[in-house]
Amino acid sequence: MSDTVDAFLEHSRARCETHLQALSSIEPQDSRAAGALGGFEPAVRYALQSGGKRIRPSLVYAAAVAIGGVAPERDAALDNAACAVELVHTYSLIHDDLPAMDDDDLRRGRPTLHKAFDEATAILVGDGLQALAFELLADAPQLAAEHRITMVKVLAQAAGLGGMVGGQFVDIAATGTPITLAQLQGLHALKTGALIRAALSLGAIVCEATPGQRQALELYGDSIGLAFQVVDDILDVEGSAATLGKTGGKDAMAGKTTYVSLLGLEGAHSAAQALLQQGLAALRDMGHRADPLRDLAHLIVNRQA
Repeated sequence: MSDTVDAFLEHSRARCETHLQALSSIEPQDSRAAGALGGFEPAVRYALQSGGKRIRPSLVYAAAVAIGGVAPERDAALDNAACAVELVHTYSLIHDDLPAMDDDDLRRGRPTLHKAFDEATAILVGDGLQALAFELLADAPQLAAEHRITMVKVLAQAAGLGGMVGGQFVDIAATGTPITLAQLQGLHALKTGALIRAALSLGAIVCEATPGQRQALELYGDSIGLAFQVVDDILDVEGSAATLGKTGGKDAMAGKTTYVSLLGLEGAHSAAQALLQQGLAALRDMGHRADPLRDLAHLIVNRQA
């Protein structure tokens, strides 16, 4: 990792972490319930302080830099957008790890939430984080109502039935059944790519990007989102639980079609590099301000965990 992308990622991560920590405190809507949710807060805190690279929040901030929209008056709205997309991502991991889904015991090097607490708590924490994400977008300060509504719709579409949730359904339905490369790409465009694309769109909306700028960012997101999953499949074969922070080799054991099973390891590595070049090509007219996005693309494709 270069010093430049390392510094940008660390700044973005720290910025997001600061705001996520503040969200661990639950304020009940009815004062009569004050104190009743105290036992719930440790599980929420466990979920929000689980670490990770915070790639999706970094993409929100990098999109803002790329279109020249960074300004103090937009900082709070960008923070809300970055945290919102990370909350949806975190909720999806919590639910994906449940026994009824991917049934995993390890996430980011720690016991999954349903193992550290219990299944009911994990489900409720995930539900709560998803709802909180949309509350953050609705409350994004110093934005016109139309922009806040657009952000809510973008994230809802990316996370919902025709996006991430639908992709997870297709993934489960396809387990044990061979599928084609085109079908696999479609599955992952929903399950993984939709939220990555949404992160870029949210940064663009906050900073009032032109239609052309937003389209370029979304094309970049489409390519990088697929590349992210190709690399995940490679690491599932080449990585270990110690480096991945989760159980390795589970896709093969579950009978899932992956880019490695279809293309082989060498072919999957080549596919990831080709998608990287497609993503970079989408940014060709955005100048040096898009360098953080270029750096993040290289990080995503060349990561080891």
